Amino acid sequence: MIIALPTGALLTGAAVFGAVIGSFLGAVLVRLPAGRSVVGGRSACDGCGKALTVVELVPVLSWAIQRGKCRDCGASIGGAQIVCEVGGALIGVASVLWARETLALAAMLFGWQLLLLALLDLRHLWLPRVLVGWLAVSGVLVVIAQAIAVEALDPLLVALTGGALGYLLFWMIARFYLKARGHEGMGSGDPPLMGAIGIWLGPLGVVEVMLGASIVGIIAAIVMLVSKRTIAADTALPLGTCLAATAWPMFLLQGLG
Repeated sequence: MIIALPTGALLTGAAVFGAVIGSFLGAVLVRLPAGRSVVGGRSACDGCGKALTVVELVPVLSWAIQRGKCRDCGASIGGAQIVCEVGGALIGVASVLWARETLALAAMLFGWQLLLLALLDLRHLWLPRVLVGWLAVSGVLVVIAQAIAVEALDPLLVALTGGALGYLLFWMIARFYLKARGHEGMGSGDPPLMGAIGIWLGPLGVVEVMLGASIVGIIAAIVMLVSKRTIAADTALPLGTCLAATAWPMFLLQGLG
């Protein structure tokens, strides 16, 4: 539940906190694929290795003032960092504006996790099982809190049904494709991700996300064609990114319904 504060202060706080979370997500986005610790060690420039000062770690502002480059060596900080920071801030603000008051914090948690997973899949076609697992566990914890609040098991049953449906549907699609084509057509992380999303959104949400992700994927393919990028039968599209981009808005819409 969000503490009652003046709207301006609440939105500002959500934006600042979201940007800080986004800054951390940006570090994870770079460090995790490289096998580096995401919690230990000081933040440093990937180009020259110089440790960053507090002033250089201010989310969004530091990137803008330094024009996305290291002040010492001029190495590019990378657009992914600012995407994480701005994305984190927008998720915080949107959660306050559009999620139900009792679900605003849950919406932030869901959105930030999906943001990281979406970018990891977009950049590396990789959905780390540990992160997908945390998405599922956090969803179960949120649903347990809801069940306690209403003194009923219905929310938990709906969530578990959604998780099972999401995982099994994608697992069956992957198996069917493998048998029909003789090779994998879906990443191994996609069924668990759909299962985790199902816990958050329930069975109906699973269907809605599948339809929405299909539309997002079609739009992405059209953009690739317009930009004259070659698309072949074996061209890999980040399905996890499409799922994440659809799931979070669906969560907000469920709260508005």
